[in-house]
Amino acid sequence: MTDQDLDRASLVTLLARHEAADEKERADLERMRRLAVELERPFSRAQPQAHFTGSAVVVDPSGKRVCLVHHARLGRWLQPGGHVDAVDGGSMQATALREAREETGCRIEPHPSAVGSIDVDVHAIPARPDEPAHEHLDVRFLAVALDPEALRHDPGESLGARWIAWDEALAVATDRSLLRLLRKARHPTTHILRNFR
Repeated sequence: MTDQDLDRASLVTLLARHEAADEKERADLERMRRLAVELERPFSRAQPQAHFTGSAVVVDPSGKRVCLVHHARLGRWLQPGGHVDAVDGGSMQATALREAREETGCRIEPHPSAVGSIDVDVHAIPARPDEPAHEHLDVRFLAVALDPEALRHDPGESLGARWIAWDEALAVATDRSLLRLLRKARHPTTHILRNFR
């Protein structure tokens, strides 16, 4: 069995345990479950149709604020996240945590209630000169910044990063899937623990 097979098996198990919250997430979850098996290289950016990514909703230790980054290419506030790297060892959670660390400069750990993914989402990525249009199959996790005062942004990734109170974060979220994700993260035990009954 190859490393790719082991990574795929871990992903298939993770998606099998996930429980969707609405019709959009249910449809995305079914598509992701199918593509996790069908795609030749599900974690590779070179996979032309679609590939898996990981992201994290990062909260401060008090749980009263959430960190959003202003995405440079998309021009909107989003949770930190990105592509799978070999260093992640095939773990989607490791991808999400590494990306969150890189994009915020904070020490990021899984949230104490984070026993699995909190959300999944399929979204289209428009074509760019160096790559065709494709889909990101995003597996999302809940995390906590142990040192929120260290927040900084990576200018290569975003136009800014900031801590935002929940009500303001929900107000600036223009994407329905981000709204769903933030609502789940605000009350994590309702949404995460049910995935692991």
